[in-house]
Amino acid sequence: MGMTLESTIAGSWYPGTAEGIRAMAGMWGRDTVKDAHGAPAPNVLILPHAGWTYSGETAWRAARRIAGAKFSRVVILAPSHRAWIENRLVAPDAAAVSTPLGEIGIDNEFVDRMALVAPVIRNSRVHQAEHATQIEYPLLQLVLGGDFRIVPLIAGSLGGDQMAMCARALSDMVDDATLLVVSSDFTHYGADFSYAPYGTGGGREVRDRVAAVDGRALSSIEECDADAFAALVRDTGATICGRVPIELALRALPAGTSLERVAYATSGDAGGDFSRFVCYASVAGHVAWPPARRGVLGAEDRAFLLRVARESVEHAVRTGRPLPAGHFADEAPAATRAKMGAFVTLNRRADGSLRGCIGEILPMRPLVEAVTARAADSAMRDPRFNPVGPGELAGLQVEVSALTPPAPVKSWRDIVLGRDGMTLEKDGRFAVFLPQVAPEQGWDLATTLSHLSRKAGLRADAWRAGAAFETFQAEVFHE
Repeated sequence: MGMTLESTIAGSWYPGTAEGIRAMAGMWGRDTVKDAHGAPAPNVLILPHAGWTYSGETAWRAARRIAGAKFSRVVILAPSHRAWIENRLVAPDAAAVSTPLGEIGIDNEFVDRMALVAPVIRNSRVHQAEHATQIEYPLLQLVLGGDFRIVPLIAGSLGGDQMAMCARALSDMVDDATLLVVSSDFTHYGADFSYAPYGTGGGREVRDRVAAVDGRALSSIEECDADAFAALVRDTGATICGRVPIELALRALPAGTSLERVAYATSGDAGGDFSRFVCYASVAGHVAWPPARRGVLGAEDRAFLLRVARESVEHAVRTGRPLPAGHFADEAPAATRAKMGAFVTLNRRADGSLRGCIGEILPMRPLVEAVTARAADSAMRDPRFNPVGPGELAGLQVEVSALTPPAPVKSWRDIVLGRDGMTLEKDGRFAVFLPQVAPEQGWDLATTLSHLSRKAGLRADAWRAGAAFETFQAEVFHE
């Protein structure tokens, strides 16, 4: 987490010096677009990601609209061009990225929180090989200066359930201090792109027909109609490389949002050869994000419960006995004295693998007491593992899940992945998954329920008929 990812495309995809970057942007124009009625700056952008010689000016015409805006965080959604990624978003495992204009810190706290409710993993090698994120960094530095952090997320394919989890996480977490950037080129035309429905003669009419397809895609984007956009890509085969990040962003945006097309160009415009070309578009808009979803536990409550869990684990491991009930009662904040169910999870820091997890679903006692007891149990009494040894303590990460009371649902179809924990009961068998299980594994709902059935000692398909389900939500936080 302490390393900085150096740019692998500076000097090729864009100029390799700070002076060269500023000079090239200066040729595109320095003016910013000001709204006469004082409308706020855009907080959603779609920008192309080809080399600046081809798409830089198209990107700049939208990016410069946010010059001087105050964003503390930029979330970047980009496609993967070189790594196969299925049902995951990939963030870097680093502290910062670097361009000739300087370093940009990564908002790892945001990544950690998102990983609790959506399938997010870390892999810096994917980011080092991906130009679609890196090409946006110097543009952002030019218009925003250096006082912001980034959350770069690379997407491959996303199934329906995984798309919904990721969209819900973004909708819940993005706020007024956040700029959302989607990195995407539009149609790639030519035989080597496996997309040449209008022939390869290279005439202007080919460009016009491709632009018409892109125009339909852009219209659905302007209307924030994710279903229409996905249908167009499916029905036309349009080779829009950022189709998954675009659809994800559209599904995350609040209802009633609209965006504005800013610029459109192709790589063939300068020479007039349209036998093989790539199309670029930029889009901007302002979104009124709903207030970030908050739980009943504040930052101090969460810090206290993590300390309780850590001290309980260490005491149990070193002495072989749990701390007595009421040990933390005198210092417990009011919110932690409410009756709530709780699970305590222990993960190995080295690889994130599970080392122990035990909890109680029903609100039977004060939350602080549930955490105290279950932390010791997760270390010493999880039947899947040997008891934790003293030498393991420094390598463990403690996670606490504070639960709402479970409530029955009519059908498994009512379970919402990334939001709901779930219980299954059938034929006297019972099993539970916390809300973060499906996001951590990248499972869809059917796969999640199959694993839950097996955990209950049933056939994998036992959930399909005759099973009773309850759901609950959780505030999940970790060291």
